[in-house]
Amino acid sequence: MIKLNFLYPHFSAVKSSCFSYVLLSSLLLVVGTANAICTIDDPVNQNPIKAVIQKDASAKLRLVQVASGMVAPNWGIAAPGDSKHLFVTDTVGQLWAINPNTRHKNLVLNVSKLLVPLGLFGIGYDERGLLGVAFHPQYQENGLFYTYTSEPIRMTEQTDFPLHGSAVAPTPDSRSVITEWKMINPAAVRPQADSSSRRVLMRIDQPQFNHKGGSLNFGRDGMLYISLGDGGNADDEGDGHNPDIGNGQDRSTVLGKILRINPLLRDAPNGQYGVPATNPFAPAMQGGGNLGCSDGICDEIWAYGLRNPFRFSFDLRTGALIAGDVGQNMVEEIDVIVKGGNYGWYFKEGRFFFQANGENSGFISDSNCLGVDTAGLLDPIAQYDHLRSGSTPEGIAIVGGFVYRGHAVSGLKSDYVFGDYSQQFGQPLGRLFYIKGGKLQTGLSNTRVIRELRIQNSEGLRLALFGFGQDVAGELYVLGNTSGVPTLTDAGKTGVVMKLMPITP
Repeated sequence: MIKLNFLYPHFSAVKSSCFSYVLLSSLLLVVGTANAICTIDDPVNQNPIKAVIQKDASAKLRLVQVASGMVAPNWGIAAPGDSKHLFVTDTVGQLWAINPNTRHKNLVLNVSKLLVPLGLFGIGYDERGLLGVAFHPQYQENGLFYTYTSEPIRMTEQTDFPLHGSAVAPTPDSRSVITEWKMINPAAVRPQADSSSRRVLMRIDQPQFNHKGGSLNFGRDGMLYISLGDGGNADDEGDGHNPDIGNGQDRSTVLGKILRINPLLRDAPNGQYGVPATNPFAPAMQGGGNLGCSDGICDEIWAYGLRNPFRFSFDLRTGALIAGDVGQNMVEEIDVIVKGGNYGWYFKEGRFFFQANGENSGFISDSNCLGVDTAGLLDPIAQYDHLRSGSTPEGIAIVGGFVYRGHAVSGLKSDYVFGDYSQQFGQPLGRLFYIKGGKLQTGLSNTRVIRELRIQNSEGLRLALFGFGQDVAGELYVLGNTSGVPTLTDAGKTGVVMKLMPITP
């Protein structure tokens, strides 16, 4: 989910893509003079589309710790029919079942030995790992759940989606793997997975270590939705990226997309999942896999034009699919995802026009001076940029959350709660935001006002934010750590799960 332009240039001949805001001034406008007329220094404040983050005048909530002793928890969700547990994924490979009332947690599954070795640049940073979990709608009957993991290239295992887009096929960095597991007893007080039940649905080659997406969710339709970033690097360029339109706009790759599959069917080429006939680009006949991409449009695609939809969720009440898409250098966005929707990357970043810039950093413009065909591109419902008064950014990577459907915090009813990883890379300076609810839909003429949540008796979150959780009652949880990086470092296991609770007198 993070970008690190020029912080570690020796690791790649092309642009790497994590965060370095020590060098922010150099990465914003490293462009040729011929393009200077198209650039914009402070996009939100210099543009008629206003998205300045406002602060609540009074505290709306407090945070109560319900679990600790993790490394970097990044996603929390309830299983159908289980009102006692919040299931939480830890980046380093553990799936935990947490009882928020008793604050007891038990290890459900450990996939750490399946993962690619984690921890880069000597600082414990990575964007791979165990990134998502989803439970089948009939979980109480079939015990099935699904994980998203980053695994090494194993020559004995065939990929379903190889890399393309370069003159010479690059060697993949890793593979994103979607796997089915079975719980031994879904009704158990301490749920335990059957580690021998592993069934791989699909393997997707990844060109770089970053921009993995990684969210899994079942929709009301019973289908499994999967988010994938554009493959990594920066500006959607380099090895394994389409040199003309990037992976985000290239529908012959699943990178930069949200996919939709039926995990219980077996009619895809690998015999492990099915492509729903109602997918927007599904063929009349059986399709899927790399063969299904050969006509120029992968059959599994539900929506495209995304850079790194690190976290997305479905509204429990309306069923709306809402994603936080991490931006490149300047703008973070919230998108309401619709069937067949094109969200603009790499032609747009937020509501602004984006131009990749070769070996230099890409840049944005508030006018279409580069002649981008905008027909059919969908704008976000909310956005914010990285700059604000003073030297501290507003944020550097959006973390998508949930529409609040609980009852504890009355002031947040129907609002979409989300946040930002940190105002400074590797520091516990995450932020919590919300936008007012009502009918959240794409195609709105104006972006929504973003407000920062004030926490009772605290100057800020005091965590690096990696994700959110939602229990069966619609109550929300904040997931993060104090080390600022998502793999184990000398700082130890500082990962925590905090529940949003009403303020106290």
